[in-house]
Amino acid sequence: MTTSNKLAAFMHQKISMLDKNEPYSIAARARLRQSIGKPLNSVPNVWDIVLSFEENLSKNAIQSAYTVMGLYALHRQGKPDSMNEKNISFGTAIAKLVTNEEQEKSVKRRFNAVATSTDFAELAYHARALIQLLKASDIKMDYPKFTRELYSFQFSDSAGKIRLQWGEDFYRNIYRKDKESTKNEN
Repeated sequence: MTTSNKLAAFMHQKISMLDKNEPYSIAARARLRQSIGKPLNSVPNVWDIVLSFEENLSKNAIQSAYTVMGLYALHRQGKPDSMNEKNISFGTAIAKLVTNEEQEKSVKRRFNAVATSTDFAELAYHARALIQLLKASDIKMDYPKFTRELYSFQFSDSAGKIRLQWGEDFYRNIYRKDKESTKNEN
């Protein structure tokens, strides 16, 4: 099994745990939200959540999982149900935020900030703003897939491919919306 697949399986397991409305899961989400933007080595109160994996995962894989768990906890805050939905990519979810021309400019600006990030910390910082918009609009996305993408982003030969995939998903869905709205006007 590849690291990417191990990571996705790990994240499926973690999201299932985080989605429970039990005291441990609720507290875990709160601890993860508080840890956003902090290095993992400085927040031992989330180690039981982030480092509890059976498979050996690389430092990059752990960083991806930690970052996405925090973003997921932020997205899930105050929501009664899961914010994880299989096959809704990051780019597709962000495109769903666009409902008018004014919003499109704002969303594109934020999306481009993520897409042009030169390092992982910058990407995570800009992604947080988009996750907050998804949260406000009740738009779900595929978090295990996002984790795999953030893992791949950390390798220079894969970062461009990830950016391009996000762009394709975003613009394909924007184009569909434009085409549908034109069709409905006629």
